Amino acid sequence: MEVRPRTRRKGIYLLPNLLTTGALFAGFYSIVAAIDGNFPSAAYGVFVAMFLDGLDGRVARLTSTASEFGKEYDSLSDMVSFGLAPAIVTYQWGVERLSEYGAVWGRLGWLAAFLYVGAAAFRLARFNSNVAQDRRFFQGLPSPPAAAGVVTMVWLATHPNYGIGGLTALAAGITITAVTGLLMMSRFAYSSFKDVSPGKRLRFVHLLLILAVIIFVAIEPPITIFVLFLVYASSGPVAWLWHRRRVKREAPPGA
Repeated sequence: MEVRPRTRRKGIYLLPNLLTTGALFAGFYSIVAAIDGNFPSAAYGVFVAMFLDGLDGRVARLTSTASEFGKEYDSLSDMVSFGLAPAIVTYQWGVERLSEYGAVWGRLGWLAAFLYVGAAAFRLARFNSNVAQDRRFFQGLPSPPAAAGVVTMVWLATHPNYGIGGLTALAAGITITAVTGLLMMSRFAYSSFKDVSPGKRLRFVHLLLILAVIIFVAIEPPITIFVLFLVYASSGPVAWLWHRRRVKREAPPGA
């Protein structure tokens, strides 16, 4: 009797994809909250999606449940939570109000929001196709911190204590959204922090710095998170300029 070889059935692993579904739901909730004008809740939705997005991959690797389905599902979830959601948050906050200052301003606003969406899609596609990349660095600004920066900017602008309005503020917000999109499409290197091990020893100063960040986030969440975004987003261009300057300094005369 012929014995047929046993084939492994294709299936969907529950735990990591459940976490990815949670991240997708958080991104969808952020969109709904933005449509309702509840921008703090929209920001919290993106933050929850970031937490679950960072957790699902680690759970999949720890439980040996990584799969091609999970990889593709995670990318689609990221596109909603970190691509579409921040753009809609920005649109609901500023683009509709920009049209009050003229049709040209309205077009610039929604084009900047679309630029962000297109950049997020480009960034995710490049990340998935670049299998030979250095794990220590990302090429271009990662979409999760980019999304956090955009929604925190809107949260900060609509906060009762820091409310910012007027054409200048709206134009600045749309500009930040567009520049964030361009940074996602750039080739600047950003630290991935994947070389940081939980069992790695830390200096006492580093521990104090982590505690200080947590305290400041607890006291003034929108300001602290937005400042952290600005520092991380600018680290790529600053590191590139510093590297170019060092290369020119070390180059022999006349080279």
